[in-house]
Amino acid sequence: MISKIMKKDQVIDFVYSNLDFFNDKNFISCEEIGDGNINYVFRLKEGEKSLIVKQADVLLRSSARPLDINRSAIEAKALSLEYKLSSGCVPKVYLYDKEKSLIVMEDIGEYKNLRKELLEDRFYSNLAENLSDFISKTLIPTTDLVIDRKVKKEKVREFINPDLCDISEDLVFTEPYYDYKGRNLISEGLLAFVEKNLYNNKKLHTEVLKLKDKFQTKAQALLHGDLHLGSIFVNEKGIKVIDPEFAFYGPIGYDIGNIWGNLFFPLTNAIIREKYKKIIEELTKIIIETINLTNKKLSRIYDDTVTNKFYKNDAYKSFYINEIIADSYGYAGTEIIRRTVGDSKVIEITSISEIDKRKKLDKILIDFGIYLIKNRANINKTSLLMEKYKDSVKKYL
Repeated sequence: MISKIMKKDQVIDFVYSNLDFFNDKNFISCEEIGDGNINYVFRLKEGEKSLIVKQADVLLRSSARPLDINRSAIEAKALSLEYKLSSGCVPKVYLYDKEKSLIVMEDIGEYKNLRKELLEDRFYSNLAENLSDFISKTLIPTTDLVIDRKVKKEKVREFINPDLCDISEDLVFTEPYYDYKGRNLISEGLLAFVEKNLYNNKKLHTEVLKLKDKFQTKAQALLHGDLHLGSIFVNEKGIKVIDPEFAFYGPIGYDIGNIWGNLFFPLTNAIIREKYKKIIEELTKIIIETINLTNKKLSRIYDDTVTNKFYKNDAYKSFYINEIIADSYGYAGTEIIRRTVGDSKVIEITSISEIDKRKKLDKILIDFGIYLIKNRANINKTSLLMEKYKDSVKKYL
């Protein structure tokens, strides 16, 4: 049974007693910095030294919904593995306490939330390079292509994450198309459009169900599981990816598609707000470079990490990579749609308060998301992708 959520003084006592990091307990300060809905996050500081402490709760405070406390162990293990694979692109874990479901990790306070940075038109020179690096280094190396088959199966078991996968199976792959729980949040005047294009679109349902089936059954690689722009922090040094508590073994394209799909939110927001052409061009460039670099690096990481001669088969490698890319476009579509009509929205959407502009934005995103899902296997150039995106913009702007 998990210990009770600790008070600030208890957090200080615990860290000072269990980790040789701070010098004098009497000079350590502690402040809660998280939203406190499912986790409690504290920053401890002593002079220039600082750490983050994250403790998981058994309930959602907003709804009292129970959550599997094992997600904390999954997050700690995922962070530790991703830290090694990605050359430090995630916070370093200093300590994990199973009894308290508590992680002590590196403070990344000098990095900024990528979602907010792009929304505020702040760009970083190596962003596409860093995003594609993280993707390529953390996914294929955790597959059967690279690690021992028995070890991989043990990892699959170790990262079984039923509660949080169930959340995704509902919010990403079911409710946007079949609102059986009545939780979708549809913009004013948009219901008829959603009913026609999402709720009653049987051909789309077929393709979404195929993607959902892969999510549920294809234990391909260890995924972050919730890789949106709010989980990525950035500065000119690089990126830090946080919060892999949704981590599980699933299809590689799901993580990649989450990043690709999320990059269209700041772009569409900028177009709707009629921002300067230079800003729109910069956001477009980030998308194109991230996708192109990801595709190149997936191929390169295959060559660099796959040593089994049986897998050194050019035709199979091409099939393997192409399937990942197709999946990525499909999952980008499901991510775009679920953030547009579901109840877990993003600020690029909710910050548009004018009804007419919001309807246009929603229609653009839904139309483009549908295109990605239905045509995922036929997008072979980013130039084609961006032309289809422009078609959606022209149709509803």
